[in-house]
Amino acid sequence: MPLVPFTDLPDDARCWVFAAAAPLDEVDTPRLLGAVDGFLLTWQAHGTPLTCGREFRDEHFLAIGVDERAADASGCSIDGLFRILQGMEDGIGTSMVVGGRVHFRGAAGMVFGCSRAEFEALAAEGEVTGETPVFDTTVTTVGAYRTGFERRARQSWQVSLLPRR
Repeated sequence: MPLVPFTDLPDDARCWVFAAAAPLDEVDTPRLLGAVDGFLLTWQAHGTPLTCGREFRDEHFLAIGVDERAADASGCSIDGLFRILQGMEDGIGTSMVVGGRVHFRGAAGMVFGCSRAEFEALAAEGEVTGETPVFDTTVTTVGAYRTGFERRARQSWQVSLLPRR
């Protein structure tokens, strides 16, 4: 079976992280994951099934991993994944494939997303700091996702959005 638990994927598996612009609730989460699982169960590249898995966390983040040891995910197969996610957006009421947003964990533990300019403004006001947990949706391997997806802003690329002191 090509769909495996995300935890079974090796650290060098390729990874994409999609961030919902708004949190998904108990109704929309199963809708999204049902559509994604249906796609992943049949995901192929040039006729070869892809060994893949997914993880959804914090009501926002969908990580998709592919173990490319048996077959590489081709451009066409990746496009298919994006089409599935874009096709779900109206049904779940939020975008999944829009980039350029910064996601961070607020003081109460909730996840928020905003534009880079909004994050910079929050930093200038002291609402977010180098200690604020942020999420790196640019990770490209499952290992990087496991070890560096959530970290302090001062340890991430988002440090460039903080005021220089």
